[in-house]
Amino acid sequence: MIQPTLVKKQRLLFWLLIFLIVITALIGMGMGYASLSYDRLLPTLVGQGTFKEEFVLFSIRLPRIIITILAGMALALSGAILQGITRNDLADPGIIGINAGAGAAVALFFLFAPIQAENFAYMLPVVAFLGAFVTVCLIYAFSYNRQTGLQPIQLILVGIGFAMALSGLMIVLISSAERAKVDFVVKWLAGNIWGADWPFIWAILPWLVVLIPFTLYRANRLNLLSLSEPAAIGLGISLQRERIVLLLTAVALAASAVSVTGGIAFIGLMAPHLAKALVGPRNQLYLPLAILIGGWLLLLADTVGRNIVEPDGIPAGIMAALIGAPYFMYLLMKKS
Repeated sequence: MIQPTLVKKQRLLFWLLIFLIVITALIGMGMGYASLSYDRLLPTLVGQGTFKEEFVLFSIRLPRIIITILAGMALALSGAILQGITRNDLADPGIIGINAGAGAAVALFFLFAPIQAENFAYMLPVVAFLGAFVTVCLIYAFSYNRQTGLQPIQLILVGIGFAMALSGLMIVLISSAERAKVDFVVKWLAGNIWGADWPFIWAILPWLVVLIPFTLYRANRLNLLSLSEPAAIGLGISLQRERIVLLLTAVALAASAVSVTGGIAFIGLMAPHLAKALVGPRNQLYLPLAILIGGWLLLLADTVGRNIVEPDGIPAGIMAALIGAPYFMYLLMKKS
């Protein structure tokens, strides 16, 4: 049974995070190369702004803010699932190769496939998922042992190796492509929020609408997977089946996110840890907070990054890495 005080604390933190997301979004709406005064935000939001104000807000700022929040949520939940099924606090879709697999597929699709503009945004999450799925199948095959089943630690190490190999593949692809397309791939690798338009929101939203409730519904299964294998089997859990289903869910979440935001790591590492530190390791409590923390962290990284250096700014992926890499090192030292 979950303690009532923890439930009350979780609800308070939930609304606090919603407040932080709204405040950060409002700050982001007014900041940028084309400034929009804050006293004009509300009139513009309700359709009483000038053409320039409405264009800046609805065509440039708002889609980017929404896509960033959604992607951060997806990455955070993907990281939480991976940490649960591997029982390893260092698991993250960017670290173990899922993002790299999705990125390699997106790069191949963008560089060599005939692209129809009207279907481009909707094809990207599918292509990214296929790339990430093939990568995870290979990682799973190399991590699986017939006698002992899936080895979580082996999964992490093999995933890191695949991430490095796929990064090398991306460099080969870049060296053989035309300049205009190379610029896109380089920005993708840096974690530049490039899919900042309404079609990309409609492309990623269905994935999250299905997968977030599905994961929250299976939160208790994640609790059981965190137990020792004999204990989980004793409670009637089919470990391999549950791991595969949840692993595919993590792959789909990460792929849908990075298909429009580029190669962003560490959000999936930090958000679950911060949520656990606030309300403990019970998945029913910390998963909703991890989702909101992920959305807020990526929104904050993008808002700060695009306003440090004008007009292009610093990619959100680099800003996230500046925060996440030291945190990753801290976790490594803590575990050693």
